[in-house]
This record gives sequence, structure tokens and C-alpha cells, in this order.
Amino acid sequence: MPCRSMASPHWILLLVLLFIVSGTMGAPPKRPVAVPFGRNYAPTWALDHIKYYNGGSEIELHLDKYTGTGFQSKGSYLFGHFSMQIKLVPGDSAGTVTAFYLSSQNSEHDEIDFEFLGNRTGQPYILQTNVFTGGKGDREQRIYLWFDPTKAYHSYSVLWNMYLVVFFVDDIPIRVFKNCKDLGVRFPFNQPMKIYSSLWNADDWATRGGLEKTDWSKAPFIAAYKGFHIDGCESSVEAKFCATQGKRWWDQKEFQDLDSYQWRRLLWVRTKFTIYNYCTDRVRYPTVPPECRRDRDI
Repeated sequence: MPCRSMASPHWILLLVLLFIVSGTMGAPPKRPVAVPFGRNYAPTWALDHIKYYNGGSEIELHLDKYTGTGFQSKGSYLFGHFSMQIKLVPGDSAGTVTAFYLSSQNSEHDEIDFEFLGNRTGQPYILQTNVFTGGKGDREQRIYLWFDPTKAYHSYSVLWNMYLVVFFVDDIPIRVFKNCKDLGVRFPFNQPMKIYSSLWNADDWATRGGLEKTDWSKAPFIAAYKGFHIDGCESSVEAKFCATQGKRWWDQKEFQDLDSYQWRRLLWVRTKFTIYNYCTDRVRYPTVPPECRRDRDI
């Protein structure tokens, strides 16, 4: 290791001040900063099916036989950390889908999906995740959750930067999609996305492949939301890069990969709760998709 002279206290103080003023590094928040729903979001359709509580810090989406409903972010974002606390439809939720996702606006769109597939009373919810890049999806993974998501609020988050996309449930990583452009796989890096959530009827596929239909006598079906958190690089829909690239906490070196503890937690989820992973589906994919070869736990 090369020898280095020790900096004087004055130089150390100057470097610290420059570091603080420049704003080139931010520590990750201990917890997401939640704001009222209307600060960053607006209803998308069926406004009368959204109910507001506690000054707009908590909302409910209602689904009946006439319509579901949903909302979207006012802004578009290119990278960031996005989370929502959700309490899913209780009881007989078969046929319903509660979704929380990011999506760009064009035909060759990028998309990062959480989809919660309802089930008959007593049967567990299925959480399906998917990643679209350049309009190509078909990257489904499905897990059972290790708790009842209808009894209390739980946090569902996405960390998205130039290196990877990570899905979190209560800060536990359940999926990683790495930047594999060098393998010829497109990665979402130049299309800003809005954040969406919706509650809708999908009984043609959502529960046992469409065998279980929605029981409308149980309507309205209600999903509750709070903890609306966005910490992203806000951009116009035409933007191709983030003006603060490399300067936000979620852009720093320690967020370019999971740490060893997070990899162990991801392996725990894969081992105990995964029920489908496209990476291991040799019927659909006789040849392992390129991005799966870079996944250390496959």
C-alpha cells in the first residue's frame, strides 16, 4: 500500500465542508418519508371508488361488479426508491388483483410489477412480480408471503438504479433484476416511469388460471393504502438521463448489489416461498434466459 502523508486538521475540515455542500452523497433514510396521497398522486379512473381518511394520508380502493379503480403519480421518474404500505382485500378475494407498479408511457415500455393475486377464503395470496424491458415481459416470478397481507399494512418497495432493480417486502429482498446489457438484455435506464396502483377484476386468469371466479356477493372488495413514498429523479417523459445521476443515496456504490445478509434473505425467500420462477421453467425456456445466468442463486 503506498505511503500517504497525513492531512492537516484544516484540510480535513475543508474536505468535510465541501462534502456537505456538494450534496454528492446521501445516506439512505432509516425509513421512507411518507406524505399525503395528493402530494404525489392523483386518481386515474372511477374517482368515486376511492375513499380518503386521516387527511388523505390513508386511502381505500373499492372494486364492485361495475368497476375497479386506481391512481398514478403526478410525476415521472428515472431511477429511485419507491414504496407503499398496502393492506390487501380480506376474505374471499378470488379473481381480484391489487397492483403496485412502475411503467413508462410508450409501446416499447419498461415496467416493474407487484401483482397480488386474490384467492378463496383460507387460501394464501400469491405475489407475482414481473419486469418488462423494451416491451418484453414474460419474466414472472411467484411467491407465497410469510404473513397474512390482509391483517395489517406491509411495505412493498422498489429500488431502481443503473445497476439493478430490487423488489422488497418489508425490507426483505424477494427479487433482483440486474443490468445485463452486456449479455444483450435490455435494462430500464432511459425511459422515465410513473408509479401506478389499481384494484381490478381479472377472474379470467388471476386465481387458478381463471378457474375461480369473482364472487360479487362479497363486493365491494377493498384494498387500503398508506405510507406514500417517492424518492426518485423526477423527469419529463422524454428524458433520457437523470440530471442528478450518481448523486442520490440510491445511486451509491453500496446499492449496486445486495450485501451478504440480503442475499441470504433472498435465498430464504427462494427456498421457502417461491412457487414459480421463469428462470427455472425449461418448458417455456429450454435455454436459460441470459439474465438468469447472472443470478447467483439460480
